[in-house]
Parts: sequence; C-alpha cells; structure tokens
Amino acid sequence: MVNMRKDKNPMPEQDPKIRNKNFDEVALGYTAEMAVDEAKRCLACADPACRTGCPVQVRIPEFIAKVAAGDFDTAYEIIASTNSLPAVCGRVCPQEKQCEGKCVRGKNGEGVGIGRLERFVADYHMSKKDLAAPAIPESNGHKVAIIGSGPSSLTCAGDLRKMGYDVTIYEAFHKPGGVLVYGIPQFRLPKEIVAKEIDNLKAMGVKIVTDAVIGKAMTVDELFEDFGYEAVYIGSGAGLPQFLHIPGENLLGVYSANEFLTRVNLMKAYREDYDTPIKHPRRVVVVGGGNVAMDASRVAKRLGAEHVYIVYRRGIDELPARKEEVDHAIPEEIEFQLLNNPVRILGDENDRVIGMEVQKMALGEPDERGRRKPVAVPGSNWVIDCDAVIIAIGTSPNPLIRSTTKGLDVTPKGGIQADENGQTSREGVFAGGDAVTGAATVILAMGAGKTGAKSIDEYIKGKK
Repeated sequence: MVNMRKDKNPMPEQDPKIRNKNFDEVALGYTAEMAVDEAKRCLACADPACRTGCPVQVRIPEFIAKVAAGDFDTAYEIIASTNSLPAVCGRVCPQEKQCEGKCVRGKNGEGVGIGRLERFVADYHMSKKDLAAPAIPESNGHKVAIIGSGPSSLTCAGDLRKMGYDVTIYEAFHKPGGVLVYGIPQFRLPKEIVAKEIDNLKAMGVKIVTDAVIGKAMTVDELFEDFGYEAVYIGSGAGLPQFLHIPGENLLGVYSANEFLTRVNLMKAYREDYDTPIKHPRRVVVVGGGNVAMDASRVAKRLGAEHVYIVYRRGIDELPARKEEVDHAIPEEIEFQLLNNPVRILGDENDRVIGMEVQKMALGEPDERGRRKPVAVPGSNWVIDCDAVIIAIGTSPNPLIRSTTKGLDVTPKGGIQADENGQTSREGVFAGGDAVTGAATVILAMGAGKTGAKSIDEYIKGKK
C-alpha cells in the first residue's frame, strides 16, 4: 500500500552543538524500518520523471520497489547496474535539483527521499560480512588509460571494465578518489566509504597507479606510443584555485579553500596523530557562497574557531550552495555576513592576517543569467576582525595536461574542449567532468564519465 505521507521520513542527525566539535558524519542514515516506510511513498509512475533527472540513469522506481518489499540485495544490484558509486551519490548528490526535484510527490508535499534510500541500500550492502566479490568481466583485449581518479574517472573506469576493457587509472596524489578524498569533508563523506567504493572497482580488475603526474612523469602521447593504450580519458578535475585579486591576499593566514580542505581531508590535519601543519584560528572569514564555502566554514569551526563568518556578496536566496548544506551550517553556529563584498585583507607588522575590510552591497537588476546583480553601497565599508581568511570562489582545470598535449583544444576558461560525447580535438582522447566544465557537482561528473565510456567503446569498436 502506498504511503501518502506528504513529507519525507526525517534523516537522523548528530546534535549541532555536538557535531560542530567533531568530524563524525552528520547524517546518521535511515534504519531499515524508515527506509521501507519512505520507499512506500513512491507511486511507481508508469513514466518516471525522476529518472530523467538522474545523470547516471539509476533505475529509481525499480530499486525503490525492492526497498519497499524489504529486498535490499536486489535493490543494490539494480542501483549498481548503472551507478559505480552509490554510497557516494546517496550522500553528496543535489537530489533536490535532480531526481527528487522531478518526483511527482513534490507537487503536493516533498518528493520521495531517493538519495536517502540510495545511501541506505549502499550502506546495507557494504555492511554485509559475507559480501561476495564482484564478477570480473572477461577481457576484450583492448587497453584504455584514464587520467585522474575523481568521480568522473571512477565512473568511466567502472563502465569500461564492465565492457571488458583493460583499464588503468593514473592518479597524481598518493591516494585515489580525487575531490571525493581531498575536497569533501569527513563529516559529509567518510573516506572509508570512498575507499570501499574504490576497492570494489579494484576487485573488478581496474588498475590504479598513484603518484603519477600525467604531463610531467609521462605525457598523453607516451600513454599511446609507449604503453599501447588505444584511448585516453582525461578526468583530472579542476584543482587550480581562483583568487580575489585584492590587496593582502599574500598575507600569512590566507588559504585557498582547496589547500585548506586538502590539508584537513586528505592529509588528516584534523587528527592529533597526524603531523600535517594547519592553522587553528580563532576568527575565520570564508569568502564564497557555494558548497565548498560551506565545507570550509564547517571544517574551520570543527578545528576550534570561535567565530566563522561566511562573506558573500548576494543574499541568502542567491546562495549557490545546496539548501541542505546551508541548513546544516546555520545551527552549527556559522555566521553569515551576506550582501558584503571583500575589499582588502588587513595584516599586522609581521604580515599576519588581522582583519578583512568589506563593503556592503545591495541587489540591483538581474544580470544575463537572471541573477540580481550586487551593487556597492557607497561609504559602507567596515572591518571584520579575523586571523584567517579562506578563499572559496571556485576553481579551474590545472593547465599541466593541456600544455603538454599537442593538438588539444581548450575553452576560454581553460577547460579541455570536448563535444557532447566527450570527444576532444585529439583522436582517441576523451575528456569529461570538471576538467571540461570547471568545478561542478559529483553527479554531473559521473554522468560525463558514463558518456565518455560509451564513446570510447564506440570509438575502439569502430577502428576494427
């Protein structure tokens, strides 16, 4: 029987006053009883709009029907048939703008908690002690190299391996996972979860080479000529930070969000048994309004900061961050200084940060994208006292690969030029995810990885 409850089953969470002092996962996950109850809210639409909102085409009504029936194993098999990272997606995908945003239950209440159900199923699967090893597909005799090990690359690798390709991932860092391990905090996406998803790909036969900086240790051309790969997929992400270009950005205590989060997430600076250096500031200003800004501010709070301010030049309705992330940040005592724009960073005689001068803004007429443009209010400058500043205003692709690969066209913003199928200007070279688009969401990167895998398969088969 369909559960006609209008709202989702609430997600159990840590108390905000407790969680803002630890790095344990905030959302605790559904129980089996909660999952079954939530699954029964699904109407099993004959023409499911939810699937059209999923970049990796998860068979949503099918897996939810199995959850409603208590058949969690089959539910996992259905999800895994199209999604190589279900436990990740269940935690960090913006479901409210994608699958859940298309759910017909949302017309008169809240959409079905698809992301919460996906997480439950994935976690249930991972918790099984008698977990069977995944099937190892028979080799088709063809080799593909993948650059980077973030969500786009992992998805591409998983799909290609299922088709029988010999797949090797080359990762610049000492651990695979890309932005999943260096960018997203432990309390939002536990690294143990990422490791298990990657281990599953390894068990299928995907090879991963770490500490391999493509463009320096070896080039794309060498992957073809010396290693015999028939195609290369570039999924190297967008790890080059952008800055404000205002006075004081070179002062001690100014971080890019990428550096700050990498030190904490990948290099474990939040743990007392690690020697990774990190500043433990008392008052922090985070500049930006996206998910990365929310992550950086919440990490700073957990490192012991007494005050953490988010400075953003628009209002709360214009914040690009997920509503869920904003709703988590506010009760954790993150202080929003909205409609303020940074002017300069102030330092003392030792070149250490002591404050940030900002100017108040007002929202004017909409710009070409329909967003109301912030307009400076004359004579409204004021100073926020702080001893650290974290710049979280976006990233762009690293230029190393494109600068060492002849014939690889790039976009005006520095991304690799690729068509809708992931094909670049170089024959046999495909690209997707943040390396093409600039910083975007995990699920969009995964969708690009699926497209890339399909295109590579067609390309290699077409050469026969």
